[in-house]
Amino acid sequence: MTTTYVDLHRGVSADIEREVRATVERMGPSATAVRSAVTGLLQHREFAYPLSVLPMIVHAAETGDPGPATPLAAVHVLWWTSACHIDDLADGHGTVHVGDLRPDEALLAAVVTGLPLPILALRSPRIPEAVRGALTAEVVSGMVAAAEGQLRDLRADVAGADRERVTAVYRGKSGAPFAMITAMAAIMAGAPTERIDRWRAFGDVFGILWQIFNDQEDILSGRHEDLANGTVTYLLACALQDSSPA
Repeated sequence: MTTTYVDLHRGVSADIEREVRATVERMGPSATAVRSAVTGLLQHREFAYPLSVLPMIVHAAETGDPGPATPLAAVHVLWWTSACHIDDLADGHGTVHVGDLRPDEALLAAVVTGLPLPILALRSPRIPEAVRGALTAEVVSGMVAAAEGQLRDLRADVAGADRERVTAVYRGKSGAPFAMITAMAAIMAGAPTERIDRWRAFGDVFGILWQIFNDQEDILSGRHEDLANGTVTYLLACALQDSSPA
């Protein structure tokens, strides 16, 4: 019998949500306004594809048990909630609305959700103390690489678009976060360095392919948001390189 990642998510989604809530509570009793804003942002953002189980799949591949990687699934939810909102702001030029939150409140909530909260998620009692340092280092390096990709994406010029440049952008903005989370799962599973590096490479390729899938979905849906926003996608680069000047 084959179990899909959607099947797995059905069984563990409540546990992931508990980890996310526990992480938010670690901000302490004095962070009332921040906790409320972050909660509003998390409730507003629903993902069509439950890829939060990816670190659990990697951990299960190494150990046979997905459960211990649940805090890493929370890291994935928190990071992507933040990243998607900030990306929406960049595409919508600051006009994105999140429930009852003002735009400036939602932006601050996104910053908190994507920066300190993933680190707080690693304070879960389910995370062994021995690996917290390595996991934290992966989060930091992943965030820097993703920011590099996003900045390159914002500065991308259609006139200079080609496959290689777009792939480099995708490797940062999408490949880096997936490489981060797959490597973290392998570290937590106690995998040797060589296998950790392989899982990181897997996440990198997975993230690039996922970004291309998103680009294609934008076209097939009829939204064409990437073209409207002037986003230089891999598909656009292919079209430009393969078409005649006319």
